[in-house]
Amino acid sequence: MSDPHPIQPTRQTLSVEILARLADVHKRYGSTVALAGLTLDVRQGELLALLGPNGAGKSTAIALWLGLTQPDSGSVRLLGRSPLEVESRRCVGVMMQEAGLTPELRVRELIDLAASYYPSPLPLKDVLALTRTEALASRRYGKLSGGQKRQVQFALAVCGRPRLLFLDEPTVGLDIQARETMWRTVRDLVASGCAIVLTTHYLEEAQTLADRVAVLARGRLIASGTVDEIRSVVGRKQIRCSSVIDVAEISRWPSVVGAARDAGRLQITATDAEDVVRRLLAADAHLRDLEIRHAGLSEAFAELTKEAA
Repeated sequence: MSDPHPIQPTRQTLSVEILARLADVHKRYGSTVALAGLTLDVRQGELLALLGPNGAGKSTAIALWLGLTQPDSGSVRLLGRSPLEVESRRCVGVMMQEAGLTPELRVRELIDLAASYYPSPLPLKDVLALTRTEALASRRYGKLSGGQKRQVQFALAVCGRPRLLFLDEPTVGLDIQARETMWRTVRDLVASGCAIVLTTHYLEEAQTLADRVAVLARGRLIASGTVDEIRSVVGRKQIRCSSVIDVAEISRWPSVVGAARDAGRLQITATDAEDVVRRLLAADAHLRDLEIRHAGLSEAFAELTKEAA
């Protein structure tokens, strides 16, 4: 199966250093195909959002980069070396969904321990300031809330000054303020040259943070590009307006994918927005508050993965 939505890199992106690469990688677990010829790069100073439904191959791709599993065929490179080499792993930070940390240790002790594995870690006070975890430093890990534990796990992931950082669903369990704080830190890290691979089910998170998005389905790369490029492969647009036209009637119009009324306003998804707008104006001379926008990343993601199913 060839890539149905190829997006070619620009000359500028081609010149950026590649920190991690999967090249034509195949991986099976028994009869289950996890990856089927996946080729994917991670570039210096970018945040790559790795998206896909459950079972798409995201976790397998990360496990290969981290040296936790080996490909059946194809090649895996991490910072120019095999992921099995210690030297490459010393420049990598990882925040996975599950973390088994000693509950009796205080947060500052956990950070000091993690930092000791790296050749040139950040000082403790800088880690706490960067991740806004100063208030947690003296608390025992086992006494923290789920969201606070995620913040500490993030601090452990960045304490070694990683050139490449893997964040697997990092904001699950965080409140809005803590999530926005982590977002600011992530942006600062990318601006400093760190490359980040982010997996998330919060598509607004990917839309907000990602320089590039890679969408996986059935172990294959089905689309790759900037958020705008991913959105552009989907022809749908969103229409909002105030009108008395019946929703059921609009739903029967050609090119209308869906229609609903929310807080008194019509919300219409259409593949030919211009035709629908003409129909709306012809049917309701008093129509007002008309807005049209391209489909968001969530709509693009839904359509791409449905097409690949």
